[in-house]
Amino acid sequence: MASLNVNKAEFVRSAAAPSQFIRSPLPSVVFSGKSNVGKSSVLNRLLNRKNFARVSASPGKTAHVNYFLIDGKLYFVDLPGYGYAKVSQSERDRWAQLMERFFEDPERIGLGVMLVDSRHKPTADDVTMAQWFKASGCRLVVVANKLDKLKKSEIEPNLRCIRESLELGEEVRIIPFSAETGQGRDALMAEILKLL
Repeated sequence: MASLNVNKAEFVRSAAAPSQFIRSPLPSVVFSGKSNVGKSSVLNRLLNRKNFARVSASPGKTAHVNYFLIDGKLYFVDLPGYGYAKVSQSERDRWAQLMERFFEDPERIGLGVMLVDSRHKPTADDVTMAQWFKASGCRLVVVANKLDKLKKSEIEPNLRCIRESLELGEEVRIIPFSAETGQGRDALMAEILKLL
């Protein structure tokens, strides 16, 4: 079984333009999600750090593609959050162009990890992001975060709603996750380790 020392994590680069994207023989795990879905918290939970990926008080601040090298074996790639109302239209357009260029090269993505809020039906932006991942042909995992905020009886129906809204095939695993409690961390790490 492959192993990954998540304590050996280093920030490598913040890419504001396609020319700064990292091209590497190492596999990449690409994280995406809405601005307020708790992406930084999930990354911090995966790496057992408190504030490795900055948790911003105002969502929508990650306007770049951030690269982290994990144990010298693979990259965690943090895509800019999307769907946040308070950014200008020009900023949103810049984001869309950056994402389009990123997804133009599917070989860049070893595993797509798409975060959604387990409490809510996925938004139109979420559906678009899922389509980008599916079009790239990469393996995709959907992480339904904020599970700790759901009642037990709500979990199954909500996960079903996510699968239907994003039009996910049965081969796409949905991992119920809580960045607060750590539930789902091991399941997500197991998916990541398949890249090694």
